[in-house]
Parts: sequence; structure tokens; C-alpha cells
Amino acid sequence: MTLDDVLRDIHAMREDLLVFERKFGVPTEMFYEAYCNGEEPADASWVLDWSEWAAAYQILQERLKLFGDETRRMLQTAQVTSYIDLMERTARRESIPVAH
Repeated sequence: MTLDDVLRDIHAMREDLLVFERKFGVPTEMFYEAYCNGEEPADASWVLDWSEWAAAYQILQERLKLFGDETRRMLQTAQVTSYIDLMERTARRESIPVAH
């Protein structure tokens, strides 16, 4: 897995979350709080959507953490000299492996 793969996952999850937010009319964070508190939809046909919505949010959080952890690790180990260095490399689509 590369840093670009992680970023593509982040973008895909954000797009998925927007679909759910538009469908149900609330921000993901509000939905997820209710979901974690055990609230369930009144409409049984929404249950699968809610499970997918929660999973997409969890994946987004994991990928954001992974991206942040990896970029900080790269800075600490001098694999990159700065965030600008990292951005220059990623903009050139260099394959930067994730140690994950």
C-alpha cells in the first residue's frame, strides 16, 4: 500500500459519506453519534444504509490516522525533509510505501 492508495481511500470514503448525508439530511458526525448510542432507524429499509454509512466513516477515520501517522513517521525518519517535500513527491505521483 502506498500513500497515494491511502489518499484515494480517503477521497472515496468522503464521497460515500456525502451521498449518505444528502440522502438522510444530516452530517455524518451527527449520524455517527446517534449510531454509536444505539439509535436505530424507524424504517427497516434504512438499516443496511446505516451500517454502510458507519463503516465508511470508520474507514475514513482509520485512513486519516494512517495518513497522519505515516507522514509524521516520514518526517521523523528523514524520509522527507518537510511537508512541502512530501507534497512535491506526491504531486509527481511517486510511489511512497506505507510502513503500516
